[in-house]
Amino acid sequence: MPASSRFYTSATCSLASASSRSPPHRRRHASVMGESPRARPGCSRSRRQSSSHPRLGLDLGFLLGRKPRPGDERLDLANWMRCFLSQRIPPPSAEAEADAEGKAAGSCEEHEVGGEEADHLVVMVNGLYGSSEDWKFAAEQFVKRLPGKVFVHRSQSNHSKLTYDGVDLMGERLAEEVRQIVQRRRNLKKISFVAHSLGGLVTRYAIGKLYEPATNETSSLDTDKLSDEQKTPSAGKIAGLEPINFIASATPHLGSRWNKQLPFLFGVPLLERTAAGAAHFIVGRTGKHLFLTDRDDGKPPLLVRMVEDCDDGKFMSALRSFKRRVAYANVTYDHIVGWRTSSIRRQHELPKLKLSANDEKYPHVIHVDKGNSEDRQQEESVEASLADSLEERMIRGLTQVSWERVDVCFHKSWLRYNAHNNIQVRIHPVNSDGEDVIYHMIDNFLV
Repeated sequence: MPASSRFYTSATCSLASASSRSPPHRRRHASVMGESPRARPGCSRSRRQSSSHPRLGLDLGFLLGRKPRPGDERLDLANWMRCFLSQRIPPPSAEAEADAEGKAAGSCEEHEVGGEEADHLVVMVNGLYGSSEDWKFAAEQFVKRLPGKVFVHRSQSNHSKLTYDGVDLMGERLAEEVRQIVQRRRNLKKISFVAHSLGGLVTRYAIGKLYEPATNETSSLDTDKLSDEQKTPSAGKIAGLEPINFIASATPHLGSRWNKQLPFLFGVPLLERTAAGAAHFIVGRTGKHLFLTDRDDGKPPLLVRMVEDCDDGKFMSALRSFKRRVAYANVTYDHIVGWRTSSIRRQHELPKLKLSANDEKYPHVIHVDKGNSEDRQQEESVEASLADSLEERMIRGLTQVSWERVDVCFHKSWLRYNAHNNIQVRIHPVNSDGEDVIYHMIDNFLV
């Protein structure tokens, strides 16, 4: 179902629902001032208006151990049915809604840290049912350890149940949010992204929309007259800035459809098939994208289209433009994202590792691979039969560019079964075992 096909109720129903939640004196004040009863001083949030529409999505907060956020809506079944049966008004386009969300988030400064003199923008992007708070610890550490060099913005355009809207719509929001930041801070020259889980896919979509080809490209007729150095194409820009680092941690780059890509299903084929067919009932369009069951207008699944340049965006050109691309992956104990999909490897390419650190400074980083695997012998492997599969197409597409792969293991952590959140230090100090992973990111960060 397209993101713009949510249930939009009549204006009468929406106003009645809003009024019923507001105190009488607040409603009178709002009507006098001519503003929404939910309006707040300071930075407005148009995305909160979007999330207030009735929707068939499961609130995953209880699964992630998160308390309800202030202002979160709870589904009132009776009110939802009354609104559903009432007259509907035409919904706004998904693109227009994404623009509004991105502009509102990009104009806010409450989740930004860094000095005014810093010219390197670092955008941090949360994952499924996450928020900008998930990157709070990491953002503070980046600014503390790279003083005066980076300006960190924690993305706010996709949070909570807005992450059910699909990778494409979330990517549109993020792209617009970045445009707003760049427009507001004129001194920026470089840009990097640090994303967690689903946020890595959203970021890959957004940069495909933000990519700008190099302006000094020369026609093929003149290339014979150029030196080898001049023939090397310029990398292009992202939102007008020089792209430096693309870092994704525990991101399902290949989706969640294949064997053991969603580890908590224990690799049971029946459960994996059931999850693929039911995911969209739980997490909306995002579920279709993760399990590659979307077939919009007969096109290949979105994640497959995102491993090449196409009409939807210059996804691979954008990835190629970064000086470095890094995939942090949990080797084990991550029950949300499998090792293979997060490290962009085939099954036979997964290294046999000792679950111990090579560097005492980073006790949970057990292996670092600076390039793509050299093993391309597939004749005898199971992957040979998957040469034309969607998974193989995605691997071949993404490995057109080099990746640094950082394998992480929380084998000795007291909270090892929360590895998916530890790798990000989502909540400090609960997930503090992952601090060394954040320090590893910073110490290897190109500024």
